[in-house]
Amino acid sequence: MSERLSGRVAFVTGAARGQGRAHAVRLASEGADIIAVDVAGKLPSCVPYDSATPEDLAETVELVEATGRRILSTVVDTRDHDGLREAVDAGVAELGRLDVVVANAGITAPQAWNTITPEDFRDVTDVNITGTWNTVMAAAQHLIDGGRGGSVILISSAAGLKMQPFMVHYTASKHAVTGMARAFAAELGKHRIRVNSVHPGAVNTPMGTGDMVEGLVRADATNPGLMNMVTPFIPDIAQPEDIADAVAWLASDESRFVTAAAIAVDCGSTQF
Repeated sequence: MSERLSGRVAFVTGAARGQGRAHAVRLASEGADIIAVDVAGKLPSCVPYDSATPEDLAETVELVEATGRRILSTVVDTRDHDGLREAVDAGVAELGRLDVVVANAGITAPQAWNTITPEDFRDVTDVNITGTWNTVMAAAQHLIDGGRGGSVILISSAAGLKMQPFMVHYTASKHAVTGMARAFAAELGKHRIRVNSVHPGAVNTPMGTGDMVEGLVRADATNPGLMNMVTPFIPDIAQPEDIADAVAWLASDESRFVTAAAIAVDCGSTQF
């Protein structure tokens, strides 16, 4: 790797596995030290796939350390504003600075519109919206205090540009993340802090484990054909590292004039 992030520090949420792990390892391979957090435990009851574990987070630590970079990991729920702030503060105190924020943590659940309960809606929006807001709020002042600018990357979804059938709560939350990126970009720009959103389509991650596929099949049976709305142009499934490529670019100076942008990495699925 080029080490284009040499000497910098990146904060990554949802880092125990999947896309979050890929972001942490890729940024480390580019020279960044990492502050990593993950809930590493039980997810809300509406989530049908397997939860990350402390062992998963420990594996991320090992993978980052194998690049030669430092990492400080903490088990914390991004809905916990104070706990998240403490994790970031501790990471900055140990690693010396903060330059990049990747708000990756999020959940989804396939549910037909009339099967979503108030609790389900709150859980998905609390993690995906409030957790993302908490992430920026825990980190932004450190970026400002550093006086070097910075890059904040909010992981939205193809559902944040178009929609995702059978996920009203998820679609609403990811549209909110898209707007949040633009709003933060406007206010933080005077500090030369860039804020962008990344919009993955289908990605091969542990979100496909457990009862996720069965849940999608059940929901699709209530309104067959809707899933065709997110058909990609390129007939491939992205790997987490493919999304990390876009994140690494946004974290680097190569994208220094890119802000308030919504970067789709979705094989074209949002274009029709």
